[in-house]
Amino acid sequence: MRSDSDPVVHVEGLVKTFGATRALDGLDLEVRRGEVHGFLGPNGSGKSTTIRILLGLMRSDSGRATLFGRDPWRDAVELHSRLAYVPGEVTLWPRLTGGQCIDILGRALGGLDPARRAELIDRFRLDPTKRTRDYSKGNRQKVALIAALASGAELLVLDEPTSGLDPLMERAFQDCVRDAVDGGSTVLLSSHIMGEVEALADRVSIIRDGRTISSGTLGDLRRHTTTEVHAVTDTDPRALEAVGGVDGLRYERSGDGRFDVRCHVPAQRLGEVTGILHAAGIHTLTATPPSLDDLFLSAYSGAGAAEGSAEGPADAGTTAGGPR
Repeated sequence: MRSDSDPVVHVEGLVKTFGATRALDGLDLEVRRGEVHGFLGPNGSGKSTTIRILLGLMRSDSGRATLFGRDPWRDAVELHSRLAYVPGEVTLWPRLTGGQCIDILGRALGGLDPARRAELIDRFRLDPTKRTRDYSKGNRQKVALIAALASGAELLVLDEPTSGLDPLMERAFQDCVRDAVDGGSTVLLSSHIMGEVEALADRVSIIRDGRTISSGTLGDLRRHTTTEVHAVTDTDPRALEAVGGVDGLRYERSGDGRFDVRCHVPAQRLGEVTGILHAAGIHTLTATPPSLDDLFLSAYSGAGAAEGSAEGPADAGTTAGGPR
């Protein structure tokens, strides 16, 4: 019997080849119940292949993938009653209105909460009476998002879900995802918009060439990188030169006699550096941890995150469209 602590998505050593191309090369992924999990990687890294396998649209060559402890290929019908999928390119029935499409998609998802449906139409500012052939790309995305979010699905698989949305609607999307998680849903979010993932994700997994190279919370991943420190002190902070791992140290005296200090500091040395700056008489201090953009680029450059998990080794749809 499964418990609430069991992962909703568990992928271990997943391999998938297409002829001579190895799309997945031992990929690991774990999505815990009640979290938003960011799934990151550039085009061709294996994200879409992984999502197709999780949706039961293709089989892996080897390895293991489960949703709610079940096989997504063998138990696809049962599992699709518990999940909702939103792709980055939504195709709708052109002669139907947006509202009619929402209802059709909702029936495929087991029905929608009418009050939630109406609320989401209002929040996304969608005109449900217009035919979808007259919709912009963003409005087609809204139809799929409304159907998915109003379904109360246990798992939301969102693959570039805000493609085509303006910044105001992206904010509405983020608020609605938080509401869904508060209501008990789990979210697997694949997006190229790093700020969106950073704002929503409890944990992230970064993949490259079909393998997971980093996984954990932002705090976990930041422990492999450095924090940018900018301080103004009353006296010379020369003692910083003796701190191991401090990079790019620059300090100069300003016209008022204070010292302007800039450097990059490993997470484990941040307390020591702060202590030295405090002893030098802090006038101002700003410590900027790396953004998710920085972490992603660091993982791909090999400058910050070593291959593997930040937490240690991993444990050894709708008809609106399909994965890209």
